[in-house]
Amino acid sequence: MTLHRDAYGVPHLRASTVLELAHLQGRVTARDRTWQLEWLRRRASGTTAEVFGPRALAWDRLSRRAGIAETARRAHAALTPETRAFVAAYVDGVNAGLVEPGAADGDELSRLGLAPGRWEPWTPLAVFLAQHLLFASLPGKLWSQRVRDHLGDDAALLSHEGPHSSGSNAWAVGGDRTASGYALIGGDPHRVIETPGVYMQVRLACTDPDDSFDVLGFAFPGVPGVQHFAHAGEVAWAITNAMADYQDVYAEQLRRGDGGLEALGPQGWEPASSWLEVVDVAGADPALVEVVTTERGPLIEGDVDSGRGLSVRFASGVLDDLGFDALLPLLRARSADDVDAALDRWVEPVNNVLIADRSGAVRYRVAGRIPVRPDANRRGIVAASDPDAAWTGWLDPLPRHDVAPDGQVVTANERRGPESDAVGAVFAPPHRAARLHALLDGRDDLTTADFASFHNDALLPTVAQVQDLLRDLRAGAGEPVREAILAWDGRMTADSTGAAAFAAWRGAFARRIADEPVFASLREPHEHDPTFAPWLEVRDRIALALETLIDAGAPFGLDLATLACEALDDAVGHATTWGETHVATPVHAFDIAADDLEAPDLDLPAVSGDIDTVRCTGSLPASGDACYRGSVARYVWDLADRDAGGWVVPVGAAGDPGDPHYHDQLPLWAAGELAPIVTAWTDLAEQP
Repeated sequence: MTLHRDAYGVPHLRASTVLELAHLQGRVTARDRTWQLEWLRRRASGTTAEVFGPRALAWDRLSRRAGIAETARRAHAALTPETRAFVAAYVDGVNAGLVEPGAADGDELSRLGLAPGRWEPWTPLAVFLAQHLLFASLPGKLWSQRVRDHLGDDAALLSHEGPHSSGSNAWAVGGDRTASGYALIGGDPHRVIETPGVYMQVRLACTDPDDSFDVLGFAFPGVPGVQHFAHAGEVAWAITNAMADYQDVYAEQLRRGDGGLEALGPQGWEPASSWLEVVDVAGADPALVEVVTTERGPLIEGDVDSGRGLSVRFASGVLDDLGFDALLPLLRARSADDVDAALDRWVEPVNNVLIADRSGAVRYRVAGRIPVRPDANRRGIVAASDPDAAWTGWLDPLPRHDVAPDGQVVTANERRGPESDAVGAVFAPPHRAARLHALLDGRDDLTTADFASFHNDALLPTVAQVQDLLRDLRAGAGEPVREAILAWDGRMTADSTGAAAFAAWRGAFARRIADEPVFASLREPHEHDPTFAPWLEVRDRIALALETLIDAGAPFGLDLATLACEALDDAVGHATTWGETHVATPVHAFDIAADDLEAPDLDLPAVSGDIDTVRCTGSLPASGDACYRGSVARYVWDLADRDAGGWVVPVGAAGDPGDPHYHDQLPLWAAGELAPIVTAWTDLAEQP
């Protein structure tokens, strides 16, 4: 087994068997991301409050109630023997790396006086599930139900489809459209930006003559293989969130009877299970959490004593399967057909997938499991006792089509026509997809440099709508703000003065609208778990829905022209350039869970882009301009030559703030550039 690194510290791993390679990946991940693995393990097991105290209790309570660890145990038991051995080798490697000298000497662990805990055979599955529990439709359904309860049918006017889970892009062209004659793929997944990063670059090479492969891509720390984006030389693939609806929320009625706990289901009262778990809380008494599971799924809110609660039903919990049996077939893939077949085993999250190989094949497909049930399930909370709310099977076939050699394909979380109707209910606005198509249209000489430049495109397609609203208004003190917006070219570049004026007005406009009496009830405290608060903030939701509201003319009877003028006055004295306020703000565990610990220092760079640009750098405009969401990886895969492509992550390959590779990719990422891909072993530095 050998470990090599490139100039950015990215691990390139080589071993003579697949199990040795998995062990090496686990050990190197533990070495590079020791603190992060401990944080992820505790998130997955619901034990963060044991370290951080009461502020972390809300997540631990949800983790226990949702059964993250229990689902992972069941899914692990259901793995094929080969996959189970692969995961076991990885876990053994993690545990070996965590006890190596110096493993607990990193900044965070040292400050906490904490030694990393041992991983269980099922921990990688729990880590993966914890990353995605709130990634799909669950939080959005709580918002949809709340706004419909308060506003009735007019709730649709607060729609900006999928604001908290969209932003990802992937695009590909066939070989007839490129300078090399081979297909190109570009992409950038979007999530909350974290430090250490949510993805890590890795190369996995197995030299077994009967089982050889050489794959580079992005992996979730704590999960073996490469899960979503990779280049295997002969074939490459990319994904975006398909915005599929595979989680349902049920309103449960509960009671304790002589026969034990019961829940009201479609056929009447039926048995439910419950048990108590103790959550240790630093600096406070332990918390007791009653874990309840009905026939629909685990109770995430409410309690038996009140007789009411909300349960969540999700595909992996029903199937006892997280799709891990796809991981080895993906590593072994040599063609688009191989990748396609491997992803037939995928479960969740449900993804749009682009695949291309050196034979010229380019393919789009949806991968994952989507339940079949009534449309009402997809719109909000449904009654557990309603027989029509039951799942009746799985969507089959899923959308899939080939792309011609002279064709192009784009996926950016958007509605893809009628095929999307069965997949989900809430999608991203069409702007990013339309812009990428415009950048690709008419080109037959495309190169990796072109694809890399598309990552950084900052044109905001909705600017014309805003300028039309403001054009005939006459503001008072805010007249210079209006003039700056009207003169602006619509590009959300960090050095733009027009973008700064627009952003200041947009935030003020959203706040003005949200403060109107019609939304008073939505401003009241909600009854949901604190973990869901980011999805239920009305000011931020209105800021994201401005396009829909402006299109409506006089939504909710509001005088938008007057509010827009008042917002222009509010925006006086705004920042000179967009980059002054639109800075990347990676989230650290200490920011989330700790009251008295400061995250490691980072130079926070100004970044271009905005919510609906291809360079999707998301903020919450009514609350501030800080970029908390964005591309957590970027890449260009060139089927002519792997080294001709590029990749980057927001911070760096290392998880220790004292390591020179902790944030050495941040300047590249902020500038919209890629780090080089180097595959020649002789050009890499071998390490012990």
